[in-house]
Amino acid sequence: MNRPYASASEQNKQVIYDAIESYLAGDVLEIGSGSGQHAVFFAAHKPELIWQTSDLAENLPGIELWIESSSLGNLPPPIELDVLSTWPPHHYDFIYTANTLHIMDREMVAQCIHGVGECLVPGGVFAVYGPFNYGGEHTSPSNAQFDQYLKARDPVSGIKDFEWLNELAECAGMYLIEDIEMPANNRTLIWQNRTL
Repeated sequence: MNRPYASASEQNKQVIYDAIESYLAGDVLEIGSGSGQHAVFFAAHKPELIWQTSDLAENLPGIELWIESSSLGNLPPPIELDVLSTWPPHHYDFIYTANTLHIMDREMVAQCIHGVGECLVPGGVFAVYGPFNYGGEHTSPSNAQFDQYLKARDPVSGIKDFEWLNELAECAGMYLIEDIEMPANNRTLIWQNRTL
């Protein structure tokens, strides 16, 4: 079986790593690991981390192939995580997700952020990479086109409003500490758990 490959993951892994590197610590949970390429890249750069991949059950075999081929000791086997179902009992120092919120519906996003708040250690950090709207508006024509594409494929998906996400995060006990401009009209949002 060939490893899954996402060209976008190869293109953005370095810039995302640069954005989140200073926050990476301890036990990490990645939500929606996809192909597993980000996990292998980040875990190789930070061998002191334990990087826990997760995704829906059908994506786990591909992630396992990337982990096995990496021979990294800080990448345990991936776990199944459906944001609408049971979350892992473990608490994490850092939780990360990339290009996932725009393919979720609003209930899934709300449950995801609530689950993150429950799984972060006191002072833990949550980082989200992807496209976001601000003030209800797209930030570029390409993001508007991408949003149309998403909604044509799945009417309940689409680019989410930053303000709504930030409200959800605050309700989950987190506060925004950084909003980083990224290439290709994307952002990296960084929240921290208030419970210290």
